[in-house]
Amino acid sequence: MTVSLENEFLRVFFSEHGGELVSLFNKKNKLEYLWQADSKYWGRHAPVLFPIVGRLKDDEYLYEQHKYLMKQHGFARDMDFEIEARTDKQLIFRLKSNKITLEKYPFEFVLRIKYELDLDTLNVEYLVDNPSTSQLLFSVGGHPAFNVPLSTTEEFSDYQVVVSPDKTYQQIHLQGNYSDSRHPQPFTANSIDVNRETFKDDAVILKLNEEGTVLTLTTQQEKNGIRFSTGNAQYVGVWSKYPDDAPFVCIEPWWGLADDINTSGKLTEKVGVHVLEANKSFSGFYKIQVF
Repeated sequence: MTVSLENEFLRVFFSEHGGELVSLFNKKNKLEYLWQADSKYWGRHAPVLFPIVGRLKDDEYLYEQHKYLMKQHGFARDMDFEIEARTDKQLIFRLKSNKITLEKYPFEFVLRIKYELDLDTLNVEYLVDNPSTSQLLFSVGGHPAFNVPLSTTEEFSDYQVVVSPDKTYQQIHLQGNYSDSRHPQPFTANSIDVNRETFKDDAVILKLNEEGTVLTLTTQQEKNGIRFSTGNAQYVGVWSKYPDDAPFVCIEPWWGLADDINTSGKLTEKVGVHVLEANKSFSGFYKIQVF
């Protein structure tokens, strides 16, 4: 089932399955900004990544001497959420731990996804609550994909992702499906070129240290595009498929990473894992502005 929010600038649709954003339509210029999940290339729109980001080594992890299996990006994106609250400009989805999740992830949790319209901007917040008397270990992230090009008169390679502020970031490279997080390299460019070769080794990942960063996806003429504010994200990934001519680019705010290439496999030692104490809460947020 899909539900919507709308104001004078935006008409936005969401799915209860995965709590996923499925349409981001600009009423002013009549453009659909969100990738429409053509399975020929990639059959998702903007999945929510929980309770892991990326892939685990051998798709498994160890916790308290037990081995658990979990596929890339976790299970939340494939589960049905409840609508907890809804107003004219705000929607809150909720997913709670249950018998099924506890078999593969031995933690009680409440995950909420809050979407809110503010003029031409969609605010997104991930709220994780620990309702138990023991620790909760998790990662969370977003994976929204945007149509590139936005116009039939443009090409994929006409686009770029401008990174602001213009400074030196630390770039984390991937080796296959895994992070080389112990050996980050300086990223000094002020933009990321949108072409197939950019994504030859998978996503371009920048370490943000929860410092607000803006990634602007547009052409050099800046006629239309996305202004993506990363909020308090620890990392951001920019990704498209390679070598396929997939007409989309993802900008992904993460509070976590794929397993390190030298991982021990223990969840307690996983790179980027968050430890939430009993009855505590976590908030991760970002903004998507269209123009």
